[in-house]
Amino acid sequence: MASNFIKRAITGVLFVAILVGCILYTSFSFGILFIIISALTIYEFGQLVNMRADGVNVNKTIIMLGGAYLFLAVMGFCIDAADSKIFIPYVLLLLYLMISELYLKKENPVLNWAYSMLSQLYIGLPFALLNVLAFHNDPSSEYSSVSYNPILPLSIFIFLWLSDTGAYCIGSLIGKHRLFERISPKKSWEGSIGGGIVAIGSSFILAHYFPFMSMWQWAGLALVVVVFGTWGDLTESLLKRQLHVKDSGTILPGHGGMLDRFDSSLMAIPAAVVYLYALTWF
Repeated sequence: MASNFIKRAITGVLFVAILVGCILYTSFSFGILFIIISALTIYEFGQLVNMRADGVNVNKTIIMLGGAYLFLAVMGFCIDAADSKIFIPYVLLLLYLMISELYLKKENPVLNWAYSMLSQLYIGLPFALLNVLAFHNDPSSEYSSVSYNPILPLSIFIFLWLSDTGAYCIGSLIGKHRLFERISPKKSWEGSIGGGIVAIGSSFILAHYFPFMSMWQWAGLALVVVVFGTWGDLTESLLKRQLHVKDSGTILPGHGGMLDRFDSSLMAIPAAVVYLYALTWF
């Protein structure tokens, strides 16, 4: 038990340090990190469904490359390094995934289509949308109209980490009412609400040090991230329950797989993008 705790703690510290360091260092390190994360998470997803879903045999290499390229394409588009033609190879890749099943004579081509496209929608697209949070038009810049702001993408993970930590601590102390017992019997309403309060409280600190959004806009972002992050967590729990596995993988000792670590963010990131765009409508 003690060795498992030490292993989990070391992995957690390294994971946070690498993630925070690469996001804050430069836009290049941010891009490299999440291209790798996108590829590894989608590859893990493909391996998981191939092993546990009956009759499924998706092309893990192609869907992994698809997710990595989608991130790169959206990044290039966001920094004005390319126009919309950069998405043509990605569209061709999706067409290949559909057409190839006509010739491969696999056991269940319809499920292969479904899981291949799900890998892109469920994993590839949310990671790619991190670029929308990270890069912003800056007309005042002397050399480029686009600037890199690491705080918004980093804030998503800060809110999720604090929410998870608060939910665990508060749920362990006073959690009595199950949040979604059919899918995740350990989560409680008390823990989820407590974790949300902790995350929203941290948004006031971010608003103080990074006033490019108002305090209430930061608080709204934290609320959106917490709510959709909870749904993201439950969605992955439902997937694992359907496939009869405890962890999505073993790449992170003591923490399971990549999908286990980023499950909440896969819904929180798109929701945050919609929220931030919605702020500009009013």
